[in-house]
Amino acid sequence: MTVIAALCGALALWLWTGPTHARLRLDRLFGAPPPLPWSSSLWDTLTRPSAARRAESWHVASIELCQALSAELAAGRTPGEALTRALAAVDLPGPLDSLAAAARDGGDVAAALREAAPAQGGEGLRRLAACWEVSVSVGAGLAVLVDRVGNSLRVAQSHRGEVSAQLAGPRATARMLAALPALGLLMAAGLGMNPLGFLFGSLPGLGCLVVGVALDACGLWWTHRMSSRAESA
Repeated sequence: MTVIAALCGALALWLWTGPTHARLRLDRLFGAPPPLPWSSSLWDTLTRPSAARRAESWHVASIELCQALSAELAAGRTPGEALTRALAAVDLPGPLDSLAAAARDGGDVAAALREAAPAQGGEGLRRLAACWEVSVSVGAGLAVLVDRVGNSLRVAQSHRGEVSAQLAGPRATARMLAALPALGLLMAAGLGMNPLGFLFGSLPGLGCLVVGVALDACGLWWTHRMSSRAESA
């Protein structure tokens, strides 16, 4: 029992002091060595849905695509050739074979961009589609439009980063509060008590365990829900 309580305490200590998503991004930006894989990604994997991580990947890839496309257009290449080269140079989160084929063969690039854009994180591709339509129908300079789209995406990305950094404190507080019951079990075991025996060996203890775990999970879910809404606002 003491060993189990110690393991619970170690897990609670890691949840309390583990790195946040914003801290990891700052460490990567300034070249700090990354933490161990299990310590850097476990919490984000448990709390951040895969859809949000995929949307973030699409946001970053859309900015890179705009930059690459703008550079190719500035070099004097045609829109189709420029988009083909930009797609080859950018590591996109999903397959864009139909888009590459449309750019290479002179197809409907705007429709292919909208079709390839995911529901979450596809704002950049949808804006590029609008730019492509305007350029084709009106004859406006595509390079200028792509530059404006890239600038707006970078501003939005910077805003999301600031919001994420400001939410790091509340998220850390939620983790600390979620870890307090496990720390209490560890302290009780250190004082010679048998908290796990009460929790798992009696009906009142089992009821307390179920209610406590449910309230703890609801608190984490509610905090994550509020922070997710703040990030998407």
